[in-house]
Amino acid sequence: MSLTADAGPAPRSTAFHGRERELARLGGLLADARRGRSGALVVRGEAGIGKSALLERVAALARDDVRVLRGAGVEPEMELPFAGLHLLLHGALNGVDALPGPQAAALRGALGLAPSPEGGDRFLVGLAVLTLLADLADDRPLLCLVDDAHWLDHASAEALLFAARRLEAEGVVLVFAARDEGPAFPAPGVPELRLPGLDDASAAALLAEHAADLAAPARDRVVAEARGNPLALLELPGTLCREQRRGELPVHSVGFGGASARVGRIFAARIAALPPATRTLLLVAAADDTGRLETVLAAPRRLDAGFADADPAEAAGLVRPAEGRLEFRHPLVRTAVYEHAPAGRRAAAHRALAGAFADLGDDVRRAWHLASAATGPDEEAAGALERCTEHARRRGGYAAVASAYERAALLSPDRGDRGRRLLAAARAAADAGRHAWADRLAGQAADDLDDAADLARAARVRAVAAAARGRPETAHSLLVSAAGSLAGRDRDTAAVMYFEAITYAWNATNLPALLDGARRAGGPPDDADPLVLAAASLARLEEGALPRTRWVRDMVEGLRAHGRPPGLRERAQMAIWDWMVGDDDAAHRRAVAIERDCRDEGAVGVLPTALGLLALSQLFLGRYRDARASAEEALRVAEDTLQHDQAALLTGLLACLAGLFGEEERCRSLCDRLPAGHAVRTVSLNMLDLSLGRHEAVVRRAERHGAAAGTPLLMTLHRPHDLVEAAVRADRPDLARTMAAWVREWADHTGQPWQRGVALRCRALLADDRDADALYAEAVALHGRGGRPFERARTELLYGEWLRRSRRRVDARPPLRSAVEIFDRLGARVWADRARSELRATGERRVTPGHAPGVLDRLTPQEAQIVRLAASGMSNRQIAARLFLSPRTVGHHLYKAFPKLGVASRGELSRLDIPPLP
Repeated sequence: MSLTADAGPAPRSTAFHGRERELARLGGLLADARRGRSGALVVRGEAGIGKSALLERVAALARDDVRVLRGAGVEPEMELPFAGLHLLLHGALNGVDALPGPQAAALRGALGLAPSPEGGDRFLVGLAVLTLLADLADDRPLLCLVDDAHWLDHASAEALLFAARRLEAEGVVLVFAARDEGPAFPAPGVPELRLPGLDDASAAALLAEHAADLAAPARDRVVAEARGNPLALLELPGTLCREQRRGELPVHSVGFGGASARVGRIFAARIAALPPATRTLLLVAAADDTGRLETVLAAPRRLDAGFADADPAEAAGLVRPAEGRLEFRHPLVRTAVYEHAPAGRRAAAHRALAGAFADLGDDVRRAWHLASAATGPDEEAAGALERCTEHARRRGGYAAVASAYERAALLSPDRGDRGRRLLAAARAAADAGRHAWADRLAGQAADDLDDAADLARAARVRAVAAAARGRPETAHSLLVSAAGSLAGRDRDTAAVMYFEAITYAWNATNLPALLDGARRAGGPPDDADPLVLAAASLARLEEGALPRTRWVRDMVEGLRAHGRPPGLRERAQMAIWDWMVGDDDAAHRRAVAIERDCRDEGAVGVLPTALGLLALSQLFLGRYRDARASAEEALRVAEDTLQHDQAALLTGLLACLAGLFGEEERCRSLCDRLPAGHAVRTVSLNMLDLSLGRHEAVVRRAERHGAAAGTPLLMTLHRPHDLVEAAVRADRPDLARTMAAWVREWADHTGQPWQRGVALRCRALLADDRDADALYAEAVALHGRGGRPFERARTELLYGEWLRRSRRRVDARPPLRSAVEIFDRLGARVWADRARSELRATGERRVTPGHAPGVLDRLTPQEAQIVRLAASGMSNRQIAARLFLSPRTVGHHLYKAFPKLGVASRGELSRLDIPPLP
């Protein structure tokens, strides 16, 4: 056998039978790429069904005007982080230097070209891949083909799928081929194409091309046995004797199972007929993940086999020459070689490979082969695996770290080492976003751990996993239980865990769970620990009172000063509590800082949370356009990074905005994507019904959720004043008084002028005419000192309505004029129309028409965001780095926006009235 020439995959067919529909779809993606549009596709099917052949044909269709990158997953490399990505990009790495700094550093670290940045975001590598692919497509379209994607290592798959979900206008096509059998290759958000078996006519045509000498009975039997599997059609004729091929003897079934299993048995029989030394050589090659010549030559020598022993395998059509490699003709050949070898021979092959890689200085592969050779507990192999985890961690391959630790734990003779390594595996799996895996590992670790601190760490991993999977109550229970066990020896850590537990309960709007955590945290009112103080404060909810805002503020500030400086994710989690104190300006400054740092550091995974906080602060400050743009961007990133819980919260925030605007169809459509009992869904529908004057619906919803009994949903802490107004209009003074008391107490705790104004407004709604005037007037004065403009306009609207009903029409006009102006400025047209109608009813002769749409109202939220950045002087590349898009996609959105704005270039944006960036 010669390995000096790269023969490549020799085509076995001169025609491509029965795949016209599939070729047309892939050809359409190529045609779109030539027009500057991008696309991605996962081709799925059983082994041998023709996925690789289809990719070959698509590569041929690319011709010279499309650049082609090719990669593949390799089964033994599944535990090596970014091995698949390196194989795909190894010929294009000269473009890494042109990437934005954080992206370049992340990609270099992932590919082992430089140390990985400390604490890097695992999604930043995917963003770097997206930018690199877009750059490569600048000159001509780009086609990326990834075969055997089911064998990609987790880190490579995550990065490539992130890029695939964000492809838009780069001229890039990314096609994965994945087998049905074996490891799963989930690819949510990426379109799929399933390859069925060939129909009988196409199968017969393929068979006639490659086995023309088959008699009709033999041909019909092979077609029936192959069940449309092209590989089976090519291999089954080779199992027939001359008499069977001529139809002189019957063709018997090759056995039960699918076509790929049948072909596997054919390969196994062919392998069994080879000389022992040849089988040994093939087994070493099957167990090796590199296929490198030096390994293939070195390891078999330890087992008395040499490279010359490959000749019989080549003659049998099982291997073929490639440049510097021994290449199996099909993945099923590798599988058959490995799976049909006796366990002892497999172990011997792995020990030989471990020795070969030790000689080459490759400690990572040596460790994995030692582990594969072990037949029971083996501390040498376990220790070697643990030592190699740091290599994977430096490259950001957290899933590989988890796999190494888990395998090391299974090989650990000592129970304590096993528990420690399982806990390390669980923490790495959580960092990789593999939450079900993390939960299982942490649960197994707890069985082998005795130390309370270690058990607490395992509980925190399980809590994070539970919350990420939509089970915040479970997260709360795990943390509360573990904190109780730890409180006596590590009060600080226990306090943090109680805080986390209470936060999960708050996010779940689960009042009983929140109270349980607060009571367990305990602590006297004068306790110096701010976390315990705040927990005791939250326990007052049981008495129907709001928590002391000062204690909540102390809790947040105390946590920020607690131990090491918090990371971005911790800062974002703490910022959720800023809304309890009612200082919108401070909360907005904090949200802006977190969002800015996410962009500067390339923290793609934290960005949805940060943008959600920013959108909420913009909502409260009356910056509704900015709030919608922030929430839309956050939702796109959350969906692309598969953060489903965060996506639900952001969907709810967009529903709230739609409800506030009175956009019924949009609001209900967004709410339909949320669970029936989701608190944000309730708030959104309340706002919609209030905007449209359906007060009875608001009251009925409150009664269903327990607010009428005096215990509002936690999420309604920001909106009990909505219930006050609805209850008064629906003639339910009992509910209105209960909610008004909550509003007043919250205002007393925060001391914010706008909240005190809202509290006075609620009192005025319930007061008799003698007191209402003074209450409304004082409320309007307090609103004038700043705060939420929407609430000011609502107070002025209600005051103007009251004055008009009191026959003081002249006095009603100033507050109503102000309400019209504010609602118009905010874009709350339903509310503006209501205020405008009231103003006309006072006899006002010149009522201003509705607020004219702004110049950006003609654009989608994403187009508007890009246009504002372009108008500020940013280049496409700078905008792309800020928004985590590709520069080509930025240019695409500008190209679509310019005609809507009536301009021809970015230079003309300066003459438009574009609001400045906040």
